[in-house]
Amino acid sequence: MMRLAITLLLVAPLARAGVHYSGDPFRPLPARWNGYLPDVRALRTPAGPLHARYVAALAKLQAVADPTADQLADRGALHLRLNQPTQALAVLRPAARRFPDHFRVAANLGTAWHLAGDLPRAAESLGDAVRLAPADQKPGEELHRTLVRRRLGPQADAPDTLLPDPPPADAVARVQGLMLSLPTDGRLLWLLAELAVAAGDVRAAAAMLDGCVTEFGMSSPAVRTRRQAVRQLADAAEKTGHAPPSRIPFQSPRAFARLIDPAALPAVTAGVNPLPWAVLGETEIDNRGKPTFLEYLSRLDGRRVELPGFMTPVGTAEAEVGAFLLTEAAVGCWFCEVPGPTQVVRVELPDGATTRVHRGAVRVTGVLRLNRNDPEGLPVRVEVATVRPAD
Repeated sequence: MMRLAITLLLVAPLARAGVHYSGDPFRPLPARWNGYLPDVRALRTPAGPLHARYVAALAKLQAVADPTADQLADRGALHLRLNQPTQALAVLRPAARRFPDHFRVAANLGTAWHLAGDLPRAAESLGDAVRLAPADQKPGEELHRTLVRRRLGPQADAPDTLLPDPPPADAVARVQGLMLSLPTDGRLLWLLAELAVAAGDVRAAAAMLDGCVTEFGMSSPAVRTRRQAVRQLADAAEKTGHAPPSRIPFQSPRAFARLIDPAALPAVTAGVNPLPWAVLGETEIDNRGKPTFLEYLSRLDGRRVELPGFMTPVGTAEAEVGAFLLTEAAVGCWFCEVPGPTQVVRVELPDGATTRVHRGAVRVTGVLRLNRNDPEGLPVRVEVATVRPAD
């Protein structure tokens, strides 16, 4: 296991590496873990607001008869965002021949070769990207090239040795930026977990190592042993209530500035309002647990809403419940796959009412209440709710 004894200092925001799309609304890095990790998960999700946005943007660019270098770079980037490296190569290879000195074309081409599994060609294209990169982009591209070169050797179920020891002060920002372009890379998540441990963020590190095993299927004895050790550190901090403060100088509450277009949301009415999960996901929580809600969600506070999801009983599982937790997707293991606070809604039925526990998807209707002051409670709950199977 790598040795990481570092003090992370305040640094200038670092640009991302890997996939360069001009329409990605990213904020300065590093971003706080409770906002960053759900955003990376959103990039991995094949359906949702990001996917729909990328599909629509790609269709517009494909209709351009004589695209510029910037437009070709964006077309390739969008194919990569949609997990289409072969289509990205079809766009970016001729673009690189036509525009050999265009940084974003070269960088996106390197990522396309990487995701297509051709690491030698990826290293070659990333060499061009490093040469062409503006000064603020160069460290990120160098990190990506280092990752590709390391993986030309024997593969290991371990975090990549991408950083010097001790790592630079901007290590978390660099690796966060690279994982925004490679969101399905479990070894990068492990590296972020190790950086979090070194900075005192053991609870975040434990969640990331859980993700390495449950979401990415990493199964080596090394990752499982490390996961158990960090989980023990996190549990000890939880029991004492004295977790050390993070030494990471977070620049933003999350990686994305916005995942949805508020103008595209339905008008708020006096009737039952559909509540998209993406709106809940826009909630930002600061390091004191205080939420900031999307203005659209604030306008729904106290109104009747409806949203689909999956039930999890509160406390001991029972056949009939008067309250439960609702998540957008089914959660198989709440220890291993615990969702963030902006991904869970507490649902409370009218006094004395109960409902049977549904194993499939349900649709909940009730009155929305936003929790603005209690950091111990979930940010969102639905009261006097009714539950029925989803259509």
